Amino acid sequence: MDLRKIKKLIELVEESGVAELEVSSGDESIRISMTAQSNAQAFEPVPVAVPLTASEARKLSTQSAMQTMKAPMAGVFYQSPSPDAEPFVSIGQKVDVGDVLCIIESMKMMNEVTATASGTIEEVFVTNAEAVSTGTPLFAIS
Repeated sequence: MDLRKIKKLIELVEESGVAELEVSSGDESIRISMTAQSNAQAFEPVPVAVPLTASEARKLSTQSAMQTMKAPMAGVFYQSPSPDAEPFVSIGQKVDVGDVLCIIESMKMMNEVTATASGTIEEVFVTNAEAVSTGTPLFAIS
């Protein structure tokens, strides 16, 4: 079995929270078992309140009005349907719920990522052909 496929299976198991996965293909077989995580995550830092200036407060309220579109899966981010085509969206463009924003290639499958909120594309956080993992911020929509 190809090492890249094994790594991808491990990523999928980690992301899905499944305790164990077994895959067989012909005479090859692989079994991935996840063990309990260490207690290192049991201790979380306590946030400390820091006073904000008026300009910082305005900036924070503007940012909170923005919706961050995150990657629904791990894969490779593509801004356009083909290398010579125009990007699906660009900064300043208005989008509606359901509009295609990008494609994420995962396990040789092209998956369209659509907008879950209407608004204007304010920022694109990743570059074309960049590898992303589940939850990676892709776009800011206001």
